[in-house]
Amino acid sequence: MTPVVSRDSPLRGLLGGKTATVLADQLGIHTVDDLLGHYPRRYAERGELTDLASLRVGDEVTIIARVRSVSQRRMRNKRGTLTDVVVGDGRRSLSLVFFNQPWRAKQLAVGVSGLFAGKIGVRGTQVQLTHPECEIFGATTAGLDPDIDPGALVDDSERAMTYASKLIPVYPASRGMPSWTIARCLRLILDAVTDVADPLPLAMRERRGLIGLPQAWRKIHQPESLAEVELARLRLKWDEAVTVQVTLAQRRVAQAVNPAFPRAVRDGGLLDAFDARLPFVLTAGQRVVGAEISHELGGHRPMNRLLQGEVGSGKTVVALRAMLQVIDAGAQAAFLAPTEVLAAQHLRTLRSLLGPLGISGELGAEEHATRVTLLTGSLSAKARRAALSEAAGGAAGIVVGTHALLEESVQFAELGLVVIDEQHRFGVEQRDVLRAKSAAPPHVLVLTATPIPRTVAMTVYGDLETTTLTEVPAGRAEVTTRVVPTQEQPAWLDRAWTRIVEEAHTGGRSFIVCPRIGDDAGTGKNAAGRIDDGDDSSFSGSQDDSLLEDEEAVSAKRAPLAVLDVADRLREGPLAGLRLAILHGRLPAEEKDTTMLAFAAGDLDALVTTTVVEVGVDVPEASVMAIMDADRFGVSQLHQLRGRIGRGSRPGICLLVTDSPAESPARLRLDAVAATRDGFELARVDLASRREGNILGAAQSGRRSGLRLLSLLDDEAIITQAREEATYLVALDPDLAQHRALAAEVARLSEDDRADYLDKA
Repeated sequence: MTPVVSRDSPLRGLLGGKTATVLADQLGIHTVDDLLGHYPRRYAERGELTDLASLRVGDEVTIIARVRSVSQRRMRNKRGTLTDVVVGDGRRSLSLVFFNQPWRAKQLAVGVSGLFAGKIGVRGTQVQLTHPECEIFGATTAGLDPDIDPGALVDDSERAMTYASKLIPVYPASRGMPSWTIARCLRLILDAVTDVADPLPLAMRERRGLIGLPQAWRKIHQPESLAEVELARLRLKWDEAVTVQVTLAQRRVAQAVNPAFPRAVRDGGLLDAFDARLPFVLTAGQRVVGAEISHELGGHRPMNRLLQGEVGSGKTVVALRAMLQVIDAGAQAAFLAPTEVLAAQHLRTLRSLLGPLGISGELGAEEHATRVTLLTGSLSAKARRAALSEAAGGAAGIVVGTHALLEESVQFAELGLVVIDEQHRFGVEQRDVLRAKSAAPPHVLVLTATPIPRTVAMTVYGDLETTTLTEVPAGRAEVTTRVVPTQEQPAWLDRAWTRIVEEAHTGGRSFIVCPRIGDDAGTGKNAAGRIDDGDDSSFSGSQDDSLLEDEEAVSAKRAPLAVLDVADRLREGPLAGLRLAILHGRLPAEEKDTTMLAFAAGDLDALVTTTVVEVGVDVPEASVMAIMDADRFGVSQLHQLRGRIGRGSRPGICLLVTDSPAESPARLRLDAVAATRDGFELARVDLASRREGNILGAAQSGRRSGLRLLSLLDDEAIITQAREEATYLVALDPDLAQHRALAAEVARLSEDDRADYLDKA
């Protein structure tokens, strides 16, 4: 009896143990579904020769070329022969080198064309492939190599069928698994998987003009034309979009099942008193967004809203007004921040905004006052007991904290609203932990200063309704951004230090941001976990394109500049005489807080810091930011950092210090940051630069994850339509009881890194 082959069937037993092992170990392909989802990187047309000029040393490549010459000689000082085969594309040539394989001279005769796969190396001035895998068009390897693996032999009829198609799929491959072997494996699997339930309902497919799933697999792996490839890609993109959107739609439904306690506006309460004391006028955007949030807080359905806004757009004031409405209704608010520095900054900001309204129980407090309490992991035992008591007893209307708020020992008298700052640092599971601390689901307001393209918001934050603040409060100064290319213009860096000195003499303050802390203990590791080669002699930027490059590539270059090293050099050199301090995540919480207070008060002229100042830090007098090794940071991170200056009336200047060459990808990113302060435009640049396909998965985990075909930048129509379809379908069938194939896809999503990323998004 023929065994049933399903999408979840393991490849071992279907392809043979050796092949299955190589696929698993080298490409992370374990099941039939994994292999079917290993889509071609590109398609080569039959007879088309690869442009050899595009090859780079170190690349694992599969090329199509024609043999131009063959030579063979005895190796000096070694036993055996060396066979050198030169292949070309009519303009460039590439050498194929084989040791002790004399039979290759017969196999690779002049004029023969084929596929050649291996790692590009160089010998002298000639690029070469050493011992490449070879697949010759219209020939057989049988009888040429007495030691060849019999499993690799293909008879002429099978070979003719393989290359009868006009298009040849070229797959992401590995040293032991060339592209044509992957194609051969797929041919076997496609023939074996014949009865597959389509996860997309027929009505949906007909509405959207989509082909069936088995047909899509055939057309993407064995296409007759590029038009067939496009039909297949469209269908498979829909699979990805619908699966994610159904998952998010189910979460929205689940969140709405249990009603929340309404927290309606109360006239004459704390919120009214706060509004009457405001020393500034709310922007039109703040008023509109505030009214929208206020209405949702007054309803029985739990609010789950993402509030995104440009740096300095006034999100904190909007959040505070929501918290005061909840306090007026007899409940409490929790304000979750990602770091202790940011939590302490929020505490100071909230207390400053509230004034006498935020010191309940203290001398000078006003009638409607509440209390703002801080709870972090570094509090003393006495301070922690007091904070826990104020939260549990209800004395604290607002509890600001870090992950410490999530601990089981933290209880609230009545939690009505959870505010989460910088959502990308937390996730669904943290929201659920805080929700569990309330008898009824609390309302949730998520803040982010990282602008999110609409398609990303729909895909990654799709269980939240999204609101955007774009207007910046009046009175904010302009911030100019300049790239400081130290290789081309070394004098510009000297001028940057002079500018910081000039600012200090007129009351301005400066940040000098470095990618890492540094390590006095000599462990050889920097703060990011990369090997530190100790060569920080260059006092300028890095030649890396991005922090997002492969670890192997980064580790081979100069270590990023470090706070501890840079601070010492500045004290002894260009900033001698200024009041300089350091700030980073490894400092004790009390020292970090003291340093920030001194900086805000004007007792310090400059801070040499890591990205702990990326968000939330509000010092109106801060006017200069020099970001060292700026090319080591992502685009959105640079935009966030830049938002720490120009927050008062003093004009700001942000200096992106780099030694990356002109026209390099790194410089182009920095030029983009310097060219605009539009965070949404920069978010698109950032998304494109960091390989958006992995936005739903952790690429470094080594597991198959992420969006394989769907582009969050280019496929807005598909994402929007898939969200509509998913919302409609889940409304009719919340548990997908009538759509078992789709339910299986959703379950498959929950088992891989895409769901893990959604939970941590």
